[in-house]
Amino acid sequence: MNAIYGFVWLLALFVWGDWRNPKKYYSTYLFFLLGDFLYLYFFSDYYPMWSYAPQGFDEDIGLTNTHVVLSIMAIKYPATILIFLGRYPGDQSWVKQLIYILMWSSIYGINEALDLFFGLITYDNGWSIWWSVLFNFVMFSILRLHFVRPLRAWVASSIFILILWHVFDVPSSVFR
Repeated sequence: MNAIYGFVWLLALFVWGDWRNPKKYYSTYLFFLLGDFLYLYFFSDYYPMWSYAPQGFDEDIGLTNTHVVLSIMAIKYPATILIFLGRYPGDQSWVKQLIYILMWSSIYGINEALDLFFGLITYDNGWSIWWSVLFNFVMFSILRLHFVRPLRAWVASSIFILILWHVFDVPSSVFR
């Protein structure tokens, strides 16, 4: 399944992505990666909100949550950034921009709903698909904000992280 997702995202990248201008989006891609690396480091083993559960061939060859996350970072995230930002309707009305962010949030939400349906992802510590829906909306909003106003995106991300930290009562033991 991991290979199928990878193929689909690579195909999307080559069809719709602004893959001729990766330098333009590089800092936002790194910002995106950092968020996931921090989650992986602090939470995945000690207080996970979600974890990937490889099935079938992926499980047979010994893939773990970490392998799946790293493959997502290497394939899905660059494709996402190069398509999402490369086609962002920045010169259009705020309504069209909101619809675009909602569309991308839905793409990620459908992807996760499929993962959930097939048992490829599990939730812990109060997380649910509905939290993912909210998270995706905030994430895509902040990714766009980072592209145009990086400092504001760092502030917005920090505030959102603190809110999630409080809501999910994350223990300080995650700082090992």
